[in-house]
Amino acid sequence: MTTSLQPDSAAPVTAHPRPLLLNSAAVLMVVIWSLNYIFGKFALLHMDGLTLASFRLVMAGVLIVPVYFVRGLTHPPRQRFPMRDWPALVWLAIFGVVLNQGCFTLGLSLTSAGHSAIIVGTVPVVVLLLARWRGLETLGLMRILGMSIAFAGVIILTSESVAPVGPASSRAHPLAGDLFTLLGVIGFAVYTVWGKELAARYDSIAMNTFNQVAAGVMVLPLAIRQTWRTDILAIGWRGWADVFYMAAMSSIAGYIIFYWALRHMPASRLAAFSYLQPVIVVVLGAILLGEHLTLHVAMGGGLALSGVYLTERGA
Repeated sequence: MTTSLQPDSAAPVTAHPRPLLLNSAAVLMVVIWSLNYIFGKFALLHMDGLTLASFRLVMAGVLIVPVYFVRGLTHPPRQRFPMRDWPALVWLAIFGVVLNQGCFTLGLSLTSAGHSAIIVGTVPVVVLLLARWRGLETLGLMRILGMSIAFAGVIILTSESVAPVGPASSRAHPLAGDLFTLLGVIGFAVYTVWGKELAARYDSIAMNTFNQVAAGVMVLPLAIRQTWRTDILAIGWRGWADVFYMAAMSSIAGYIIFYWALRHMPASRLAAFSYLQPVIVVVLGAILLGEHLTLHVAMGGGLALSGVYLTERGA
């Protein structure tokens, strides 16, 4: 998932990495986020979507704390969070983590991995609309055309009534899942547009730490409730390994790589790597989950990604 955020201006200046390292990091980021769909689907074999979403957010909040303190020891001084920034940071945690990652997980429990990946791929379009509403961006003819094509593709995609096969298919409701996923996209877009000012004052690890910990605290009561309603022992090590991947790799490692790469390359160039994600997910979904490449997925996905491309080219 990519955004138009600019590099952290408050972060220390480091030597520019070699192009091979930068490109490799961007590809690794895309692979991590692509596999997140697959691990999520297999985690849903062991628990429902609400349980997975709450467990993932709480676990991510716990796991990122040591990262924050180790980062402070190796690159002092450790960034702190003044009280004046807390309200804004909490709102960003609600939109960027609870709404974004929570709705993504709920959506994944109801729709196919391919549907989810294509809808998530429209993030740049939603970001542009919010930025235009706030007067931060302009809309030219190419951008309007691109957005129209992208949303036409999403409409075609969400009109598919065939339930996905594979893990958790018995609980599938594609339209509801697509709408949950779209709601998560809106949450991340709000986080991106409204978080620009704070992103300039905090390095990526510090900001992600506050967001993940705050989100974990918010959903902790829900996680406790779901624990009482879930047979924890029946989850097994495979189920917990899937949750761990979503928390440690997707929620933490993926975003750290994203912001590090964004510091050293233009956002438009980094965004170009995001076009690989839906393709990888659709292929992996067919191989590992038994999902079929239907006409709706092919047409809707092609239009959505083409529209996103035209929108970004129109900048």
